[in-house]
Amino acid sequence: MVKANKSKQKKAIHKAGKPHNKTAVNPTRTLPVWSWVLVVTVVFVGGFLLIKNTGQRLPVVNNLPPEISVAEAAKLDPKDWFFLDVREPSEWAEVHIPYATLIPLGELTVRLSEIPKNQNIVVVCRSGNRSAVGRDLLLNSGFTNVTSMAGGMNSWQAQGHPVVTGP
Repeated sequence: MVKANKSKQKKAIHKAGKPHNKTAVNPTRTLPVWSWVLVVTVVFVGGFLLIKNTGQRLPVVNNLPPEISVAEAAKLDPKDWFFLDVREPSEWAEVHIPYATLIPLGELTVRLSEIPKNQNIVVVCRSGNRSAVGRDLLLNSGFTNVTSMAGGMNSWQAQGHPVVTGP
């Protein structure tokens, strides 16, 4: 009778999905909590760093403030400063700073060689949005002294600073 009970117990255990010998692996065994925390942390941090650095250069330290006002820009000596207008040619023809150079934002990456690296640069657009994008593009391309003119040509003209019309 003892043998029959052991046999019934083995069958009952086997039917319940539990191993019937000591060498079987327990599929319900879990890892300690600290190991899951470690795995999740490594995957998260590694993924974040991969996403953050993929295809991007680390920005160069800029020696100038991110933006300057129109009043500050108007006081700058054009012999020491390169004024880069990143608007479209039609906007340039309407009005522009007399000593500025036009390189539309869409052409900037292919025309970087036209921009002096040994001068401070003020990037100008109509209102200040595209100039900030141009500034960042220049900084990420290795230029170190770049700022954007807040308010753009709208503010420049409104404050009565010199302008030129036509191409």
